[in-house]
Amino acid sequence: MNKLRRFLSYYRPYKWLFATDLVCMAVVCTVALAFPQILNLLTKKLFFQEPAVILHWLPWVAAGLTVLYAVRCACFYFVVSWGHIMGARMERDMRRDLFHHFQKLSFSYYDANNTGEMLSKLTTDLFDVTELAHHGPEQLLNAGGILIGSFVILLTINVTLTLVLFAVTLVMSFHCARMNIKMRSTFRDNREKIAKVNARIQDSLAGIRVVKSFANEEVEERKFADCNQAFMSSKRSSYLIMGKFHGGMILLRAALNIIILVCGGYLVARGMIEPHVLAIFALYVIIFSAQIGALMNFNEQFQRGWSGFTRFCEVLATAPDITDAPDARDLPADIRGEVEFKDVSFQYLEQQPVLHHVSFRIPAGRTVALAGESGGGKSTICSLLPRFYDVSAGSVTIDGIDVRDLRLQDLRRHIGIVQQEVYLFGSNIRDNIMYGCPGATEEQMIEAAKKANIHDFIMSLPDGYDTLVGERGTRLSGGQKQRIAIARVFLKNPPIILLDEATSSLDNESESKIQSALDELARDRTTLVIAHRLSTIHNADEIIVIHEGAIAERGSHEELLRRGGIYARYHEIQSRNEV
Repeated sequence: MNKLRRFLSYYRPYKWLFATDLVCMAVVCTVALAFPQILNLLTKKLFFQEPAVILHWLPWVAAGLTVLYAVRCACFYFVVSWGHIMGARMERDMRRDLFHHFQKLSFSYYDANNTGEMLSKLTTDLFDVTELAHHGPEQLLNAGGILIGSFVILLTINVTLTLVLFAVTLVMSFHCARMNIKMRSTFRDNREKIAKVNARIQDSLAGIRVVKSFANEEVEERKFADCNQAFMSSKRSSYLIMGKFHGGMILLRAALNIIILVCGGYLVARGMIEPHVLAIFALYVIIFSAQIGALMNFNEQFQRGWSGFTRFCEVLATAPDITDAPDARDLPADIRGEVEFKDVSFQYLEQQPVLHHVSFRIPAGRTVALAGESGGGKSTICSLLPRFYDVSAGSVTIDGIDVRDLRLQDLRRHIGIVQQEVYLFGSNIRDNIMYGCPGATEEQMIEAAKKANIHDFIMSLPDGYDTLVGERGTRLSGGQKQRIAIARVFLKNPPIILLDEATSSLDNESESKIQSALDELARDRTTLVIAHRLSTIHNADEIIVIHEGAIAERGSHEELLRRGGIYARYHEIQSRNEV
């Protein structure tokens, strides 16, 4: 019932357009029912008159029918054009709401769901949903109105034949209900299988450089063939069920025509009905059975559309893990930027702890570096500060305020992040830098690029800041992308900086340029650094060594070397490898 209310809510902004659409469809339906009655009236009243009388009235009959069908044509035009426009607007609204909800969902949702499947819900599913939203009410009104109207008219013509018609219709209804149950599950399976196809395509094309570098095109083709065949098998099942459904309905419609013809002929032979009345009755039966065919088509459309809408509702029903508290507030305007982790523990999944009782403090304007083996929990610590995930125990504070008590948007506005894997949007360099502060001026953007040591490179390009970067920035080197990401954070100008292994995948020359930009970025800001190369954190105010989710060592670079522990061992190994 909640799904139905949500579905109907999308009609509300267009209620007058929807009402007009239904009125026009009602006119189309009425004209369809009226023609056999007009023919019956003319047969009884006019066509048995003298030829002169018939010829006198025929132009008037033609004129009347012309007007009637002109009105029907105009109404049908409105249904086809503005009815589809209404459906397109509803599709836009649903896609807006779904995309908006995707933006609100937490990282945990994206950890568990594939981008290709989400794209399928935004496109394929919603197309079928809006086809149902547009055509569904029209077809129900048209088919339902004609079925009911013709049934009532048939009762007035001959009760016996109408009851025979009703009996066959009940058998048809039973057949429809039985097949509906099977079709509902198979169409949902279709949705899931095509979503997996989209996911496989997205995954393979996004990693096309890796595919080609390993010459693994055949591997990808086999993977795609598997999910493509699974979708084909699902479609095959749905078409077999549809074949049984449509075949059964055609058989029952043929049986209906035969039964009416035989029973009608019997009544004519007995003198219980006149031949021309039987002809009118048969005409209405044809109209009646045609609408049963329309309902068959609607049934298929309904199953597809409702299956898509069910998946749509499932996403909207998914609550984000990370939300604003009811009394959430903003950080004060005079924020210092002091960060503290107090006895923090965290686990992504139950029984799989990642962090254990982590406590440290970063005074405002100071730099703290995290070192340790991969998978030890360093990136998780960085993810807890902007609340990409919430702590399982303990607290994270900024200037003594628990981050869970702050508005998410304001919290994240005060934190700048530079990661190892830089994501650039498929636009130009200007748009990617301006993403840090969309309201910034051109001068501010250029100043941010200069601070990130990327302005001169940009100006050497033929299109300068208007140069397209390609999908995910593929037209730029790793160092160039990294400096654009740093410029983006410079433009944002936050008091707190998170550097998540920002130079670990770069060559020495690129690292030198970027380290210089990062040092400038960190100046007078509270900075938390995750370091893969220990040479980049010698000057940190404090270095914290994370081992198996807990703090194993802490101190300055010199102190940790003198201690001869984990940090000293990492440093020795890296120094030996760099020689």
